[in-house]
Amino acid sequence: MFYTDVHLPCMFAAMTSVAVRAGRREWCGLGVLVLVTLIISMDMTVLSYAVPFISAQLEPTSGQLLWITDIYAFVLSGLLIPMGTLGDRIGRRLLLMLGATAFALASAATAYASSPEMLIAGRAVMGAAGATLMPSTMSLIRTMFHDEQQRRAAIGIWSSGFSLGGVLGLLVGGALLQHFRWGSVFLINVPVMVVLLALAPVLLPEYRAPRAGRFDLLGTLLLFVSVLPAIWGIKQFAQDGWGWPQLAGVVIGPMLFVAFVLRERRLSAPMLDVGLFRSPAFGAAVVTNLLANFALVGFMFLITQFLQLVIGLQPFTAGLWSLPAAAAAGIAAAGLAPALTRMMRHAYVIAAGLLVATAGFAVLAQVNAGSGLAIVVTGHALVSGGIAMVLTLTAELIVTTVPPERAGSASGLSETASQFGSALGVALIGSLAAFVYRGDLADHAPPGVPGSVLDAARDTLGAAVAAARQLPATAGNALTAAARSAFAQETRIAALVVGAVLLFTAVVASLLLRRVSRPGPPPVTEEERSSESVAEAGQSTTSV
Repeated sequence: MFYTDVHLPCMFAAMTSVAVRAGRREWCGLGVLVLVTLIISMDMTVLSYAVPFISAQLEPTSGQLLWITDIYAFVLSGLLIPMGTLGDRIGRRLLLMLGATAFALASAATAYASSPEMLIAGRAVMGAAGATLMPSTMSLIRTMFHDEQQRRAAIGIWSSGFSLGGVLGLLVGGALLQHFRWGSVFLINVPVMVVLLALAPVLLPEYRAPRAGRFDLLGTLLLFVSVLPAIWGIKQFAQDGWGWPQLAGVVIGPMLFVAFVLRERRLSAPMLDVGLFRSPAFGAAVVTNLLANFALVGFMFLITQFLQLVIGLQPFTAGLWSLPAAAAAGIAAAGLAPALTRMMRHAYVIAAGLLVATAGFAVLAQVNAGSGLAIVVTGHALVSGGIAMVLTLTAELIVTTVPPERAGSASGLSETASQFGSALGVALIGSLAAFVYRGDLADHAPPGVPGSVLDAARDTLGAAVAAARQLPATAGNALTAAARSAFAQETRIAALVVGAVLLFTAVVASLLLRRVSRPGPPPVTEEERSSESVAEAGQSTTSV
């Protein structure tokens, strides 16, 4: 049909007013992205129940055990922002596939690690590969879904996959460890990455940012190495006490981070938009989100060991007893938090969630070596439910309290804060707990235990249980009881400290966020507007 010059612009305008809706291919592609996110999240917690088995076979020191547990999250969080920039330059789908290949190979190698050093190195490589996957999944969702309602639903499904992964990590890890060696918790990553490599070229579009900034290698190195020296110093202090190397690490780390921030402020296209922190509300939301993850994930490291090594549950059974906490988190995040924000400001709902979590830590501060399941499960459920409310609302505020053109930077910073908070929690809470455990066991060591055995027992509770088996029954039982009592003491102290941190955070968050009005829908970034315009214009031109 022939259209005059008058009819053509009118028809084009009518067609471009409707956003292109996603079809079956996009929704199937979303399933692939959610599966990837699920695996990345699972690897944050899947190792929790494997700690006793690793301790028995590889015999790591307390410091090495902490590195094994949290090096994955530290490397992941340190590289999230740089890898997002790299994906904009070389293509997000290409980066996703390169990362999936590296993640599969690193998982297979880590599963057969024969020493603590090999396991730490393998987990570090997995973290680096995971950092290439996370930014690509979220960015591709924004590229694939142009309709606002569909995009909101897709992001909700993606977020649910990330949350579900943490719970599945506990259950799957427990089930595998019931029947196979500890390396099996890593081998499950391989088939998932193979599926991704097979389906990505078919279901996922390629995207490169039209105005991507240059990749800042020096900034990447400064950001990455600013964290590790300080954490190393803290871990070594927990294991060996203070010394000049530990003190140097604690001082050098923050200095490098200051250098990174100063560099980013001078760049025209920075990786980290530090100007976002000029808004007190934004800064408060980011810090609250970080501290909430710090408390939740960091203390989970102690709870999983308490269930297995103090109460004596099998891994899968211990995983099942984490379900009440998962249910509390789901109800609080999906139902309670949105309902409460319709009646009061976000600041007060966030403060209420922090107070509920503080009450949970107060319950956990009552545990002892003879505690049953009720006190641990109740405390864990209160902590998970309260913090789930906080994480849901702070993630929303982080994006909605910044100008629309900075929403992309804010989203990346939100993911980085979450991952970094989780890793920092394992490192700092674990280091505090190890320090208390070593001191308490030294003060209450049973008589008749050889010094070499006692030195091994002071590393970790798993090492103490293994060392006790080498002794006669009476001495072995006494050492096991003393070690479990010391672990209960470290759990109580850590719960009191973390509870105090959350109580302080509740006061600060309520003060800094109380002037923030109820946010509207998340803003659409300039990049998303450009993508939608191109897609709609393409469809309209084809129709014409």
